[in-house]
Amino acid sequence: MRTTKLFIAISILVVGLTSCNNSNKDSEITDPVVSTFYFIRHAEKDRTDPENHDPELNQDGLMRAVRWAEVFDPIAIDVIYSTNYERTSMTAAPVSVKKNIDVKYYDPRDVDIEAFKLENEGKNVLVVGHSNSTPTFVNNMLGIQKYEQMDDTDNSSLFIIRIIDGVATDIRLKMD
Repeated sequence: MRTTKLFIAISILVVGLTSCNNSNKDSEITDPVVSTFYFIRHAEKDRTDPENHDPELNQDGLMRAVRWAEVFDPIAIDVIYSTNYERTSMTAAPVSVKKNIDVKYYDPRDVDIEAFKLENEGKNVLVVGHSNSTPTFVNNMLGIQKYEQMDDTDNSSLFIIRIIDGVATDIRLKMD
């Protein structure tokens, strides 16, 4: 009789522990996957030579590029992308130096959005582009046509897209 009671007690304990382990697997909560993308247009370019299609930044642009580095200083940037132009490279440079991150160059006409999202999943990403390519890139990331091309004098817009478990939210800020 004593052996039977001991067997029943052990059986109940084993069944109880097994069922607890199974229910824990079903109720495990995983942390959400958060990806944050910061899109800016290059800073003010040198317009003294209208024939120059790849100008550097002017003095105001250099100062703005340094200010962008200050804006991004408290943010843990993982990757920096820029188009391969002097003005975009120079805009990205202060953030690149401050964060000790090499700039990756991209062609805005040839971005596979889904591959880009997947490659940068869970990261904080800075993308430096142009007045026509930045809103297009942002729209493609969102999957809707929300933003128009930027005015040629707009060097202070900051678009932020946060994707949490595949759901995107966005905001546009002016950093004047």
